[in-house]
Amino acid sequence: MKRLISSAFLALCLMAPAATVQAQPAGQTSTESKSLLQILFPPSKNYNKYRRSDKSPIKRKVISFKENYSEGTIIIDTSDRRLYHVVGRNKAMAYGIGVGRDGFTWQGKNRITRKAEWPGWTPPQVMRDRVKRQEGRVLPAYMKGGPDNPLGARAMYIGSTIYRIHGTNQPWTIGKAMSSGCIRMANEDVEHLYDQVKIGTTVVVRN
Repeated sequence: MKRLISSAFLALCLMAPAATVQAQPAGQTSTESKSLLQILFPPSKNYNKYRRSDKSPIKRKVISFKENYSEGTIIIDTSDRRLYHVVGRNKAMAYGIGVGRDGFTWQGKNRITRKAEWPGWTPPQVMRDRVKRQEGRVLPAYMKGGPDNPLGARAMYIGSTIYRIHGTNQPWTIGKAMSSGCIRMANEDVEHLYDQVKIGTTVVVRN
C-alpha cells in the first residue's frame, strides 16, 4: 500500500509541470489556484511565514535622521533598501522596502501626484512584452484591486512616471531587489505611510 501511494504521488509530481493555472472561480483563493510545484517549492525561506501576512520582515521604526530635508519629505535609498519619511527635526520613520532589480534601478526627485486604496494594476506594455519574452508568462492587461493584486493595499504614484510606492502580496520580497523599478512595502507599512502623506509630497530616490 505504501508503495502504491508513493507511486501515485510521484506520478502527480511528474504531471505538475505540464499543468496550467486556469481562470480562478469566484470564491477560490489564490493558493488553491497555484500549481502543485508552486506549493511544493515556495520562492523563499520566508514564504510560508509571510505569504498571507500584511507585516514586513523589517520592522518600521523612528530613527535619528540629520540630513537636510524638510518635514514630510520621502527619501528612498535603494542601496539601503529603506524608505525614510521625515517626521520632525532630525527624525524620520524608516521602513523596509523592496526595490528594482539590476537594470531597473533609477534615481531622481519628484512628487506624489495620486493616491489610491486597493489600486487596480495595469502592467505597461513594455513589461508585458518583457515578461512574455523572458519568462514565458502572460500578464493580464488589467487586474482588479484586492488582496491578490501585486500592488497591495495602497499605492502612491510618483509624478507622471510609471513608478509607484505600493503595497505587495509578496512581503517576503521586502529588503530585496526584485521589482521592475517600483518601491514595494508590506501592506501594513504602506497603509501607515499612506495616512501620513499628501498629494504633492516630495519624493527623493537615490542609489
